Amino acid sequence: MAISPLNPKASYHARSISLPSRPHPLIPEFDELLCRLRASGATFSSSSISQKFSGLRDLHDCVDNLLLLPFTQQTLAQCRHEQWVDELLDGSLRLVDICGMAKDALLQTREAACELQSSMRRRRGNENGISSEVEIYLILRRKVKKAIHKALRNLKGMEECRFSALSKDTDTETLSLISMLTEVETATLTVFEALLSSIAGATAGSKQSGWSLVSKLMKHRRVACEEAEAHQSEFEKVDNTLFTLLGHKKKSVDVVHVDNVHNEVSKLESSIQDLEEGIEFLSRRLIKTRVSLLNILSH
Repeated sequence: MAISPLNPKASYHARSISLPSRPHPLIPEFDELLCRLRASGATFSSSSISQKFSGLRDLHDCVDNLLLLPFTQQTLAQCRHEQWVDELLDGSLRLVDICGMAKDALLQTREAACELQSSMRRRRGNENGISSEVEIYLILRRKVKKAIHKALRNLKGMEECRFSALSKDTDTETLSLISMLTEVETATLTVFEALLSSIAGATAGSKQSGWSLVSKLMKHRRVACEEAEAHQSEFEKVDNTLFTLLGHKKKSVDVVHVDNVHNEVSKLESSIQDLEEGIEFLSRRLIKTRVSLLNILSH
């Protein structure tokens, strides 16, 4: 059975895929999944990002099926020596790398959170002695944030440098295919940016220098306004709770303060577990897509 062209009227610069009169079922499915993912909003809560992971999973499943179509494989094989194909492969590799970086950031934060919880349990009844453990956690967070800021800058560069050398003679069906592959890459980058910003907290994307525990302590001694607090990620809530706890360093740290830390860190651990499950599944999808592309281009 012959496969219908993707879309003879599509443009590479279009932000959505216009459908032909008799499209392959994957095309409207792709459009619907993409629109649903875009409509999910831009919040940094772990539950919202987990939902985005689910939407990305469905979108990448659709792309995997798209790569099985004879038209797709023929187009990619015929264009294997063109620069946009190289950029497509480079982009898939960078996505895998960024995914790995996000997994490492989650793992390091989870391990530090678990260690902090254990330390507080061991010191139960001696709350005034936990400052060193809190500072160890916050130092780890500083390192994670630094790596995330660098990754976010790299993401901006990726958004500006994709598919820069398309031939003017590229046919519309090929442009339509490129548009779809571009859209899924852009959607994936957007979700990764939201995840990394969530992990880094309010300082994501900023250009702070000379960060120190003392200066951060002074900045966080006042409670943020309710609206700002409502948009904080679980990571940032724990950071702020710990800064508040350190604010009582020269005072008596009571059980209420420590219990509050316990509660926030427990919520963070649960959120990280959900995020790790989502990103692990997405990681496998990204690798599968890259392997499919390499296999098509090698034949």
